[in-house]
Amino acid sequence: MEFSPIFPDKKTPILIAGPCSAETEEQVLTTARGLKNEGIDLFRAGIWKPRTRPGAFEGIGVQGLSWLRRVKEETGLKVTTEVANAQHVYECLKYGVDVLWIGARTTVNPFSVQEIADALSGTDIPVMVKNPVNPDYKLWVGALERLHKAGLKRVAAIHRGFSSYGDSKYRNVPRWQMAIDLMQEFPGLEVICDISHICGRRDILAETAQKAYDLNFNGLMVEVHPTPDAAWSDAAQQITPERFGEMTRGLLRRATTVNDPEYLARIENCRSEIDDLDEEIIALVSRRMQLVREIGVVKKEKNVAVLQPERFRALREALHRRGAKSELSEEFINLLLEAVHQESINQQELVMNQVSVISEQSTVSSYQG
Repeated sequence: MEFSPIFPDKKTPILIAGPCSAETEEQVLTTARGLKNEGIDLFRAGIWKPRTRPGAFEGIGVQGLSWLRRVKEETGLKVTTEVANAQHVYECLKYGVDVLWIGARTTVNPFSVQEIADALSGTDIPVMVKNPVNPDYKLWVGALERLHKAGLKRVAAIHRGFSSYGDSKYRNVPRWQMAIDLMQEFPGLEVICDISHICGRRDILAETAQKAYDLNFNGLMVEVHPTPDAAWSDAAQQITPERFGEMTRGLLRRATTVNDPEYLARIENCRSEIDDLDEEIIALVSRRMQLVREIGVVKKEKNVAVLQPERFRALREALHRRGAKSELSEEFINLLLEAVHQESINQQELVMNQVSVISEQSTVSSYQG
């Protein structure tokens, strides 16, 4: 698949900002006026809001589209909003919305994405696709494919993090590697980072925005509200237009490459050492799994279950302590432990099942003999 930029003539990062939800006409226009001179490319506002539980504010509906039209007329800003079905698409096209995005809860449903793709067939309106709620890479790519097959080329992705179980400083854990994989598989695809939904809190927005820039994301989506604490939805993650301007002006865009001989030599030396360490890590993990398989044999002999909760809890606590001493993030330790533990379970189950098969075959052979 090949994609075109949503703004063909733009070279600087794409900045998308505005309130989580369009609440009142005055609130929308006040926010837009505050952002007019902050260099944003798109003014965002949720018109329809899919909420986790009933009873929460689910958006103002179609009347909010007329407020977005006023934003365009008064400020000259282009506008964008989320769509979840074909009717949303038709209403947005009627009111002249410039860019659409498909939300995380819609991306998980191929039927809904296809309905939106069919409704957009024959148009050239840019569409942005948020990652699905859970870290399902193929589902994210599948949504992009459906739009591409409908003839849409001005398509971008939005990385907004993923739901997870357990404690984290993030509302939605970034799992940056998945977005990086998307960039590598589709070099022409613009990937924008929704730092508001990743963070869920305003105090870590700036550091997360810089992280996104350091990873060469093509832009940011940020929720902005004139009085954030009074917002009808997601109040904790929104900031004022003034704070938005301060934050974006303080971010650094770093070079993707440097042709400096000293830089290249130092980088190459470090990478060479990393390659050697990676070999050692694989060898150590392989040795660990050999021991895991030996434990599997013993468990089978003694009729002991594969999963040992007490051992896992003790291992987790020990790794967290060691990780903290080595200045490794808790998120990394959790991901590492999850991967190693799952592979250990798989290895032990394989060994125990093989033992069972061998035993059954031996029994059959003895009986036949």
